[in-house]
Amino acid sequence: MFTLSELEVPVIAAPMAGGPSTPALVAAVAGAGGTGFLAAGYKTPEALEKQFAEVRAQRVTNFGVNLFVPSKPQDKPDAVAAYRAELEGEAERYGATTPETDPADRDRFEEKVDLLERDPVAMVSFTFGPPPEEVVSRLHGVNTLVVASVTTLEEARIAERRGVDVLAVQGSEAGGHRATYDVEAPDDGVSTFELLERVRAHIALPLIAAGGCHGGADVARALRAGATAVQLGTAFLRCPESGAAQPHKDALADPRFTETAVTRAFSGRNARGLRNRFIDEHDATAPAAYPGVNQLTKPLRAGAAAQADQDGLALWAGTGYRSASSEPAAHIVTGLWEEARREMR
Repeated sequence: MFTLSELEVPVIAAPMAGGPSTPALVAAVAGAGGTGFLAAGYKTPEALEKQFAEVRAQRVTNFGVNLFVPSKPQDKPDAVAAYRAELEGEAERYGATTPETDPADRDRFEEKVDLLERDPVAMVSFTFGPPPEEVVSRLHGVNTLVVASVTTLEEARIAERRGVDVLAVQGSEAGGHRATYDVEAPDDGVSTFELLERVRAHIALPLIAAGGCHGGADVARALRAGATAVQLGTAFLRCPESGAAQPHKDALADPRFTETAVTRAFSGRNARGLRNRFIDEHDATAPAAYPGVNQLTKPLRAGAAAQADQDGLALWAGTGYRSASSEPAAHIVTGLWEEARREMR
């Protein structure tokens, strides 16, 4: 079974669903001594299997895949209906319609687990909940390292009891979706380094620091604090290998966007992104209803993308978004690690 100690450079490209995570990005980071995750969220098993082949075609074998654990159905028809009505103006703006929602949608989770048992990868990580014990056992049966994303000490304890091998400790600074097990949970504002300290004091599993690492000095700090590796997402969003849409890449360097915000407005789950008009107008009324809200806004986001309207897009980004570089991913990894090594001397 692969272990994180085998990495020449303890840097991991975070899974970023919706497009940014690509086989090219995973392969580039792996080629520089690190590794990366493909994002299975919102992707069909067939498309995911094709991405496995693309990564392996570049002679990379030690890479990971991230799965969204299906949430307990958030059956809030009245709240979702009210939000749909509120979004009619957005639908008109973007020439879109708001679809019917399916709160029980499981994103073909079971089929993806079947694929990962049939066609194993080095690592599988889980977000939005702990993996079922049966799934952990099946993945261990094909020598796959199992990683659980956690945002609290209690979540870490739950994941440890499920038998996972590694914990990805996600602080509030991280971009994109909070990995919280409870869709209703508020953002507690706990930093990656604070959470890393809490978890390290109680749990002996290897830890990945996820969020708040903007440069080599942060990588060094995380490793000194007990992390085995550091996971970065926003740092790679602007690089050529990223599949992020160009308006998203441009926004990260645009002085018009001055801060990030944690919002449920786009998906019904808390996620951190650049504060824009859509967040300002809809954050206060968006219900904690995932995946229903995500289904509602999908055609709106597609319409905004077609118009290159950054104010209608989910511009996911961590608090250190200004440090995101447009250099090739391998250069970013090399620069991070060279700086980290200087800091640790």
